[in-house]
Amino acid sequence: MKPTAIYSRKSKFTGKGESTANQIDLCREYIALHSGKEAARTALIFEDEGFSGGNLNRPAFQQMLSAARNHEISSIVVYRLDRISRNISDFSTLIEELSRLNVAFISIREQFDTGSPMGRAMMYIASVFSQLERETIAERIRDNMHELAKTGRWLGGNTPTGYCSESVQTITVDGKSRKSCKLKLLPEEGELVRKIYSLYAQTDSLSKTEAELRRQNIKTKTGRDFTRFAVRNILQNPVYLLADQEAYQYFTENEAELCSSPADFDSTHGILAYNRTDQEKGRATVYLPVNEWIVTVGQHEGLIPGREWVKVQESLEQNRSKSYRKPRSNQALLTGLLFCSCGSRMYPKVSKRLNKEGQLVYSYVCKCKEHSQGSQCAQKNVSGNRLDAAVLEEIKGLTEDKAAFVEQLEKSKSFYSGDRTGYDERLAGLRKKCADVETKLTALVDSLAELDSTAAKNQVAKRIDELSGQQETLQTRITELEGLTAQNELSAEEFDILVQMLSSFRTTIDLLSVEEKRAAIRTVVQKVVWDGDAAHVVLFGAEGDVGYTTIPDLSQSSEDSK
Repeated sequence: MKPTAIYSRKSKFTGKGESTANQIDLCREYIALHSGKEAARTALIFEDEGFSGGNLNRPAFQQMLSAARNHEISSIVVYRLDRISRNISDFSTLIEELSRLNVAFISIREQFDTGSPMGRAMMYIASVFSQLERETIAERIRDNMHELAKTGRWLGGNTPTGYCSESVQTITVDGKSRKSCKLKLLPEEGELVRKIYSLYAQTDSLSKTEAELRRQNIKTKTGRDFTRFAVRNILQNPVYLLADQEAYQYFTENEAELCSSPADFDSTHGILAYNRTDQEKGRATVYLPVNEWIVTVGQHEGLIPGREWVKVQESLEQNRSKSYRKPRSNQALLTGLLFCSCGSRMYPKVSKRLNKEGQLVYSYVCKCKEHSQGSQCAQKNVSGNRLDAAVLEEIKGLTEDKAAFVEQLEKSKSFYSGDRTGYDERLAGLRKKCADVETKLTALVDSLAELDSTAAKNQVAKRIDELSGQQETLQTRITELEGLTAQNELSAEEFDILVQMLSSFRTTIDLLSVEEKRAAIRTVVQKVVWDGDAAHVVLFGAEGDVGYTTIPDLSQSSEDSK
């Protein structure tokens, strides 16, 4: 008898109310009542905490769906319908697929069971109301944005470089006197913002601006090196834009929703724009077009004249359209495994030249060297074609002792077969820390409005910046771990095939595709470190036994290394 799956979800971690644990307990009770205690005991649990019901891009949900597709479960039980999805299209597609797979879907709260025609019909009707609720919430949020925009308030969160948050007394649109926050200019950081705009105007390049900031050892407000992404975020942010006539014309021509009159554009204050981004857990932030922004003149002081800011936006757009695109036919095998001895990753840079074998010539370049244009790392580039070939030859040598080689592969089996309890625990811990930091940030931002002492405000603002840096670091690590586990997971059968394939590596390597070669290398090699003269290959899962190989004469000519 196939087990039943229990799915629970909650958008935010609160530890109370309809928590995922409470949902699971209620589902177990339902299963015990209708199918027996043994069925409740053996039910498979899938839970997502901190994920929206707006779509199906949730890790535990996708695992449950895979189990259904592999015919490993007989039914899915949820506490409430909207725990699955609030989107009609997603929901109807899911129910149709589960029906094809003969997997029943049961919602306790609504008492729906897709095992019957009436249950399926009622499920679709309920999903319509779920989507209506979601769209009503979205509309209410947008209406709230309009009301907030009329006040020119700073709503909290990470303050942009150049400003801190301070509390002010204001009259809100409902006529009540309340404390709220506005941005206060920090002169020293404001000069840094002006410097970044000036450097970009001179170079017309994000990379060159980044390199010059690194050369001058100028750090972000969290004490880190600038990246071109951080530079671009500052250049794109309308908070620095002076509310002058050029700004008014720009937003009018781009059909943004303006909540300020032409007279409010006084060439003194800055701009606040709401609804600039579409943020969803698990994917990169999407920047919305200007015609979807809700724009108002803020209470803070602006920094960059409209003509200059608009010119920068036009330049960014032009450069984006002609920027480098990663080749679809990338032949590099060590991407993600290769590190420079300075600690930075190395990535392939493809030329337009061909070697004697008719392959595109590519080099591996240190990311730190490239971003700083040699001011922070001057390591030589390494020939990608030759290094990849040398690593493959090294693996061929390992396969000569087949018994030892297969034993080495078995050490990595748990990682590649999906049994990664350690990784799952680390991910759960990181997500919990990230949620805790978010809670602290929210509390600190809210407390600013209640503080009267300037010294206390500065202390709180400093702590907010520290926590923002911690949150950014945690989110980066979460993304890395999620990507690592997702892209390396193999079924037991796939792993056994890979072992067989690698056991005859010497004779089959030339027959493999690029993707198969990458998978083969990642099963054996943990990382490769380039020191400018030699490549050091570290075997995966060798439990302290590090294998090195010196591969000389792979550095590029001095001309290519620039």
